[in-house]
Amino acid sequence: MNKDQVKGVAKIVAGKVQEEAGNLIGSAEQVVRGVTRQVAGKAQKGRGDVKQIIRDFNEDHPK
Repeated sequence: MNKDQVKGVAKIVAGKVQEEAGNLIGSAEQVVRGVTRQVAGKAQKGRGDVKQIIRDFNEDHPK
């Protein structure tokens, strides 16, 4: 895993925790912030996934 994949997963988990905490305390603002953090994490993880695919391809197909 690369940095973007790790950071993305961490943001997803933190966002889920924040969303659930918002649900527990009845804070719509915290729910929205949690969902927003999850979306940002998924985007960052996706970027990391693409980087990994390119890196793996280049290792399998040297110039």
